Amino acid sequence: MAVNIIAENEMFWSAFEPKTKNRFVMYIDGIPSYLIRKASRPTATQEAKELPHINLSRYVKGKTKWSPIQLTLYDPIAPSGAQAAMEWFRLHHESVTGRDGYADFYKKDIILNMAGPVGDKVEEWLLKGCIITELNFGDVDWGTDDIAEISLTIQPDMCILNY
Repeated sequence: MAVNIIAENEMFWSAFEPKTKNRFVMYIDGIPSYLIRKASRPTATQEAKELPHINLSRYVKGKTKWSPIQLTLYDPIAPSGAQAAMEWFRLHHESVTGRDGYADFYKKDIILNMAGPVGDKVEEWLLKGCIITELNFGDVDWGTDDIAEISLTIQPDMCILNY
């Protein structure tokens, strides 16, 4: 009969500091970091490819796809959040002329840093080749005094977790 021995490091208390959702800084060229109210962290999905063989199936990894990232920006009077978001959008498509831009101009690399309790970087994501897939300037309403916000959906080509 085997005897289960508990390891010393499992018995005693060890330091644990969770990351919190409100300690982050996101860097997007042309959009001030303090306008970014909320952002989703990267999500990836991988296809499973079936390999049928006689009366069973085995699976191997298929394509990897990075999911869109949702951003919420504050829209102050100055500097205008709407103007900052629209400047990036205009690099994709110019509404007045109907001209579309080159990927070299509208694709941006974004950095998302999670901070520790003293402001140190504890996690860094590089979001490569991001494009705007949806831009929503929100609603206006006479019956409320809510702060105006802008929603963006961004599609990255790939995401890299540095640490």
